[in-house]
Amino acid sequence: MTALHYYLLLAALLFAIGFAGALTRRHAIVVLMGIELMLNAANLNLIAFWRYGPQPEALTGMLFVVFAIGVAAAEAAVGLALIIAVYRHYRTPQVDEIRELKG
Repeated sequence: MTALHYYLLLAALLFAIGFAGALTRRHAIVVLMGIELMLNAANLNLIAFWRYGPQPEALTGMLFVVFAIGVAAAEAAVGLALIIAVYRHYRTPQVDEIRELKG
């Protein structure tokens, strides 16, 4: 059986890649993908701690992850809708070129 620290290292690596992608990239969709990677790293941590916790048969970790996946799906839908609306107004997907968000 794989040890807990391998899952935690993988989750830390995923979170670091997502964090770097969200902070250093200029394209709005790539920033959204970085945020999704960070959410998936958090889900991996939840599953790992649930599996190696004192009561893995309780399924509480799975419920948290299913809820987090639902929130991430809603966040992706709203984020893509915002990106499309901003693109229609400014004609650019670059985050640096958007100076104001007034209607």
